Amino acid sequence: MYKKILVPLDGSKVGEAALAYVEELLSDLIPETEVEVTLFQVISSLTPSVVAGEARASIPYTKKDMEQIKKKAIDYLGEAGEGLRSKGVVVRARVKTKMGISNAAEEIIKAAHEINADLIAISTHGSSGLTRWAFGSVTDKVLRGANVPVLMVRALKRAR
Repeated sequence: MYKKILVPLDGSKVGEAALAYVEELLSDLIPETEVEVTLFQVISSLTPSVVAGEARASIPYTKKDMEQIKKKAIDYLGEAGEGLRSKGVVVRARVKTKMGISNAAEEIIKAAHEINADLIAISTHGSSGLTRWAFGSVTDKVLRGANVPVLMVRALKRAR
C-alpha cells in the first residue's frame, strides 16, 4: 500500500481538491500503517508579464521577495496539511523555488523521485480547448511523465 504520497498544491482551492481524497484513501490505513504525505509547491522567480504596447517582459522577484514568498508558501502548506495531521498522518511541507521560468510538472516528477513517493495525488482544474492547448496541463504532463501511480482529482465546480 502507499507509504509516501506527494500532493502538489498551487495555492488555490481547486488545487486542494486532492487532499480530501488522500484523507479518505488513508482513513482505513491509519493508525496501523505509518504514512507520510509531502505537500509540495513550485515557485518561479518571475512575476507575471509586464506589457507595454506590443513588448512584453517578465520581471524577476528580488531575493528578499523570494524569501517572503517561500515563507508564505510553507505557511500555506502547513495550514493545508492540518486535516491530515489531525488524523495522525506525518505531513511534510516542501517548496521548490526556481530561478526563471519553471516547469512545474518536471519539478513535481523530480520531487516524487527524491522522496521515493508511492503515489502522486494531484488536482486538475479541468481546462479544455484553447486554454489547455495554449498552456498545457501540469496534471497531464505529470500523468504522462511520472514513474509512480498518479491519482487525478477533478475539482468540483463549487471549488473553482
